[in-house]
Formats: sequence, structure tokens, C-alpha cells
Amino acid sequence: MTDYEFTLKFRLPDSNVDPEQFVDALSVAGCDDALVGIGQRGRIALDFGRSAKSAYAAISSAVRDVRRAIPGATLVEASPDFVGLTDVAEIAGFSRQNMRKLMVTHIQTFPAAVHDGKTALWHLATVLAWLAEKQGRQIDQALLDVARTTMTVNIAKEARQLTGTVLPKNLEQLFA
Repeated sequence: MTDYEFTLKFRLPDSNVDPEQFVDALSVAGCDDALVGIGQRGRIALDFGRSAKSAYAAISSAVRDVRRAIPGATLVEASPDFVGLTDVAEIAGFSRQNMRKLMVTHIQTFPAAVHDGKTALWHLATVLAWLAEKQGRQIDQALLDVARTTMTVNIAKEARQLTGTVLPKNLEQLFA
């Protein structure tokens, strides 16, 4: 068993309901390993520290537990996934300037941004994998596994919104 840390954000089935009413139900449903954030009406976020055989097992069981506590809750985002350069630098233990220098110096191999604009965003998994493979950096395997899984979940969530897109059964269960 490995400990995995991740955050799941959900839209509640009724935005007029106070999210605080679900805190006890979440604990009973197995989310006692999460800190619950209820700051935004109609939304709830849970920061998990869950032990499991894989990142996917940890995240999928957490989604099931939340859905058991809050029927009709819709997964909005799984993280860590989308990150800016400052986030990557902090996670990797670099200064932002050093991370930017790595990116600029290795422009041909550095992962392409998911969004390239005033604020660029990357999938954390692609940058961590690049740091490990191309730079020989030590990367926490559990973090890389979670980042890969949350990226897959978020891409699947978006793909599911496209008409006629069929997801693999193991991913479809997260959105059923």
C-alpha cells in the first residue's frame, strides 16, 4: 500500500444547499481521510491522503465514497494536474527562475503547455516525467502516479462531454 495525496472537486446536485450538511455523511461514507472544503456554495472540495495499491485505486474509491455520501455530485476536477511554472518549480524544489531557465534551455524537449498565454499551464505529469527522463531528477513516484491519474481523469471528463465519445469502462465508472 502506498499513500497518495490528491484533491477532488465536485459540483453539488443542488447549488442552493449548504455544503456543510454533507460533512458528516462524507465521513460515514469513508472520506474520513480527507479535509473537506466548503467555501463555495454549490461546490465541495476534498483533500485526500489515501492509502491504496495504486493511484487509480485511491482516486476511484474516493470518487465512489463521495458519490455514496452525496448522490448526484458531479466531479469537476481532480488534482494535482494543471500547473503553472511556479507550481512546478515549487513541487520540484527549484526556484521559478531555474525552472524557467530549464524550460527555455530545453525548448525542443520541454513538454508543450496545455494553455500557452499570459499564464501558461501544463499537465504536472508531463513535466514531472520530463524532469525524470530528460534531466535525471528524482521524482516522488507516488506524486507522479497521482499526477498521471488525475490528468487521465480530467481528460476523460472532458472527452465524455463530446458527443459520441466512448470511454474505457474503468474511466466511465467515475462519471456514472
